[in-house]
Amino acid sequence: MKRSKPVQILKIEQRWQKCTIRQKISFYMVTVFLCIFLSALFNVWVANFSLGDFNNILSESSKSSAFVQAIEYESKLFEQFMKKRTAENEQLLKLAMQETEKTVEELPFDYTLIGEERYSTTWSIRSCYEVYVEKRNEIFEIPQGTLQYVEQLYMVYDIQDYLRSYAAELMNDTLAAGSSVYRAKIPAMILTPAVMAVFAILIILIMMELSTIMRRTIVDPILELAGYAKRIANNDFFIEDMPVENSDEIGELTHAFNKMKFATGEYILAMEENRKALDLLHEEELEKLEVEKRLETMKLEVLVNQVNPHFLFNTLNVIGGMAMLENAETTEKMIMALSNLFRYNLKNSSKEAILSQELNVVRDYMYIQQMRFGERLKFQIECDVEESSAIIPTFTFQPLVENAIIHGLAKKEEGGKIHIRVWEREGETFITVCDTGVGMPAEKLERLRKKLEEGNVSRDSIGVGNVYRRFKIMYPEGQFTIYSRENKGTLIKLQIPRCMHAESN
Repeated sequence: MKRSKPVQILKIEQRWQKCTIRQKISFYMVTVFLCIFLSALFNVWVANFSLGDFNNILSESSKSSAFVQAIEYESKLFEQFMKKRTAENEQLLKLAMQETEKTVEELPFDYTLIGEERYSTTWSIRSCYEVYVEKRNEIFEIPQGTLQYVEQLYMVYDIQDYLRSYAAELMNDTLAAGSSVYRAKIPAMILTPAVMAVFAILIILIMMELSTIMRRTIVDPILELAGYAKRIANNDFFIEDMPVENSDEIGELTHAFNKMKFATGEYILAMEENRKALDLLHEEELEKLEVEKRLETMKLEVLVNQVNPHFLFNTLNVIGGMAMLENAETTEKMIMALSNLFRYNLKNSSKEAILSQELNVVRDYMYIQQMRFGERLKFQIECDVEESSAIIPTFTFQPLVENAIIHGLAKKEEGGKIHIRVWEREGETFITVCDTGVGMPAEKLERLRKKLEEGNVSRDSIGVGNVYRRFKIMYPEGQFTIYSRENKGTLIKLQIPRCMHAESN
């Protein structure tokens, strides 16, 4: 005897039958996404619970291991450099020292996260490393073969041994901390698979029940409708009407299907003809694409050989060496100055530079220009600050000096003088580039100032405009001012505010 369903169940089924397909699918998708979200959330929690600390310990162990390898490698290269001081060994040692310093800075140093023992060991490493860097750098300045050099060398070796022992101790402490964390989580991790299994079974049961309901109310009617459509496809246009049970869009579709089935024959014939026409059109398009593809593959590429700037730089070095061998002292100085300009241009890709670097570049540039203009051109640098303490945009002086020569001094038969001065006052840094050239009228000076502020400089002022733009980007509150008097000369003044100067340092 078939058992009747409860009244509440019947009401729910009736309400479900009246729902639209969109509502049914939306309910199903929301339920599926909710189950997936809960499952993913649970899996994330399990993964974080079981692997989070392990990942932290592994990361910290990796950083400790990197420091061990870095100090070992630096010690090896240091000993190699002490035995044989070559440029190659020096370059390798510098790279190794930078890597060691980087690994020391990356060591975890938060007391609340790593605990007392590891914090103490890391503190010892940092303190010992500071002493090591100081002693290591001092030995490069001590003459070889002296007693002080030998004592300092063995002191550096001893400190390297201390650093290696501290690194090994830190790695052991890190592994011990990870082991203790996992021992505390073992009981919970044992229960995790059982909880995951129960949770998975519950989700599977819910999904199976939902799938059954969706299949009975949506899939089965569609499959039945597909069966009728197959019969019509076999030219059976006079079949009985399909029964209508649903009140949703499938029911409406069934009504429309029953009304349209007798007209389907002509519709299918028309669609078949259209399909054949589309197939022919598609074949023609494919043939056209194939022809275009062949034409593209037949195009020739033109190779353009470019002169490598590094080749020019190396060639200048070779010419400078030959000039030295031939005792052409002036030629050698000019080539070396030009070579230095090439080196600075090729290797300096940063947007800012130390003041000393820029001054050296402008000295080399002015040496070449003085060889060109002779006694007509005089040049002086007056720097009252520590050259390594100020930061300015890269290629600041050279465009300004070049502009002074081209537009100021070159137009005077007797030539003139370029004077660069750097000084500090009340914490602010001031830089002036002054020439005794032809200067410019007040109207032209005002137009130039306006164009610099608007960023719309003319072709003959592109160098000054480039320096102005980069200086204002680096120091938004800084002052870049141009003063000039006709037949007297031009002065460009850069003022770095105190706060901005402190930040750049």
